[in-house]
Amino acid sequence: MSGEFEHLVAEFERFQAGIRHADDRFAGLGTMQQQLTELRASAASRDGGVTVVTGPGGAVLDVKFTEAALAKGPQALSATLLTTLREAVGAAARQQAVIVEENMGDDLGLVDQVLETQAVAFGTTVEELRSKLTEETLTEERPEDFSEQRVLRPADPPPAPPAGGPSAGDRFLRNLFDEED
Repeated sequence: MSGEFEHLVAEFERFQAGIRHADDRFAGLGTMQQQLTELRASAASRDGGVTVVTGPGGAVLDVKFTEAALAKGPQALSATLLTTLREAVGAAARQQAVIVEENMGDDLGLVDQVLETQAVAFGTTVEELRSKLTEETLTEERPEDFSEQRVLRPADPPPAPPAGGPSAGDRFLRNLFDEED
């Protein structure tokens, strides 16, 4: 019976550790919200004539044109603006995915999903976008990566209960509830 009791105590301790881990993980939500609020991504056209700055969710925060860009005419300016805007919004989405994944874990593969979707939409490769993401995040300091840690799930499956019918703990609980009837 002491082996079963120790097993129950170990299970309870694992459960408590999972709760503490969840509390720690969700305590970082304020930090994540702050990082998302401060998120900025910018892109410049190849010739440097158009610059676009975006924020969370790809919100356009600023657009700048040089005199040379304005002199190209409306159609060329429009095409350059759309290309630059797409790059800035894409960069913001990638950075946002990294922030969420770093704070909430990689259970959904969010960054990979964003990269795959953008590769199709932009007619490029995941590898090229991943290299851009690396360049975008190299200059930023990131918090500790908790993506490999689990919430409320033990890293290893719990040991199986001893064979041979219900355990002493199960019998105790059944007797406890049977007496109340």
